Amino acid sequence: MKLIVGLGNSDSHYAETRHNVGFRVINSLGASHRIIVQHHLPTAVYGEGTIEAQAVVLALPLRYMNANGKTVSDLCTRFLIPPNDLIVVHDDLDLPLGRVKLKLTGGDAGHHGVQSVIEHLGTGEFLRVRIGIGRPASKDEIVTYVLSPFKPDELSPLHDAVRAAEEKVVTVLRLA
Repeated sequence: MKLIVGLGNSDSHYAETRHNVGFRVINSLGASHRIIVQHHLPTAVYGEGTIEAQAVVLALPLRYMNANGKTVSDLCTRFLIPPNDLIVVHDDLDLPLGRVKLKLTGGDAGHHGVQSVIEHLGTGEFLRVRIGIGRPASKDEIVTYVLSPFKPDELSPLHDAVRAAEEKVVTVLRLA
C-alpha cells in the first residue's frame, strides 16, 4: 500500500492559495480514480482505493502546513506504511510556475511542511512531487505570496501542473 499526501492548509480560507497545490493534486487523483477522500480522522481526511493495481490511501492533513508532519506520521502508523511507500505532494517556490519534478530523498529545501514531515518521520527517505508556484520578487513577500490565490493568467499553467503531477504519481505507482 502507498500513502499519497497533499500538503496544504485545511482552513477553507486557504483553499485556492499557492500553498494548497498539494490538496489540488490529491483531489484530482481522487476524482480521476474514483477514490472518495471523505473519511474523517481527527487530523486528516482520506480515501482508500486502487491506482495502477496499487492499493493507495489519498490523504489531506487537517493541520496547518507547518504542522503537517505529525499527521503524515500518524497516517503512516495507522496504515502501516513505511516512509519509502510515502509520496508527498507539495508546492515549491524554487520551481517556475507549472514545472513539476520528482525528488526521491533529501532535505526540506526550506519548505516548512516538508521539514515537519522529515522531523516527525525521522527521515527524508520518501518521494516528493514538487509543483512549481514561482517566487515573489522579494523574500519579504514569501508568506503573503504562498498564501495568496493564483492570478487569472496563472490558472492554465496551474491546471497543467496539477495534471502533470497526477501523471507523475500514476507513473510512479505503475513502476512500483
